[in-house]
Amino acid sequence: MTAELVAPMPVYASPYASSGTTLADHREALARRAAWRLEDAPPEIVIRWAARTFGHRFAVTSSLADAVLIDLVARAAPGTDLIFLDTGYHFPETLGMRDAVEATYRGRINVVTVTPDQTVAEQDAALGARLFSRDPDTCCFLRKVVPLGRALDGYDAWASGLRRDESPARAITPVVDWDARNQRVKLNPLARWTQADVDDYISSHDILLNTLVQDGFRSIGCAPCTRRVAPGEDDRAGRWSGTSKTECGLHLVGGPA
Repeated sequence: MTAELVAPMPVYASPYASSGTTLADHREALARRAAWRLEDAPPEIVIRWAARTFGHRFAVTSSLADAVLIDLVARAAPGTDLIFLDTGYHFPETLGMRDAVEATYRGRINVVTVTPDQTVAEQDAALGARLFSRDPDTCCFLRKVVPLGRALDGYDAWASGLRRDESPARAITPVVDWDARNQRVKLNPLARWTQADVDDYISSHDILLNTLVQDGFRSIGCAPCTRRVAPGEDDRAGRWSGTSKTECGLHLVGGPA
């Protein structure tokens, strides 16, 4: 069963064939078929499938709260690119975590730092200071969504560390999804894991952990929009606290079916 799951998806006809289908059509077909084949597969199998199917055109992203997904990818698909979105608003601890990941996984993970079109100072000059507090949706779009979309131009598929237990909004996160905005296959290898699974993996494999986690930050984003989580709150309660916003916009959870 494992070998069957890891086997590459069938090769579809050229996107330039007379059928009129496009490259995006073929990517979506892959996502639809893999969604049911890999729903119950462990993260390692999902990652190995992605590596065998997409090769160097598969990348992973991380908020760098921990290096669990990164470690799994380094073991199952060494040589994969890690896209790090440097928004200009990260905690120093998160930037330090990026540097630690780069040093620890050198030769197995390639850290690719991506920045927005404008620096924070340039954005302030164009749109006014503290856009994150006045219009967080626009700030996230300019500093996260647009840069990621640009970075994904060189890839057919990307993976994130989303889990279903993180918040009600993420409860239906598929293991394999279709990212309609970026027209890419999107994988969430840890979707079925719980926080206990993550903690066990960190402990048993001596995984890098952002020091902010031990300081009460269960979900880590940009410094101005992230606070510590109080006992009894869900992990993402500290993000955009006091607003109705719950997601930055990178992850459109829905499923390809």
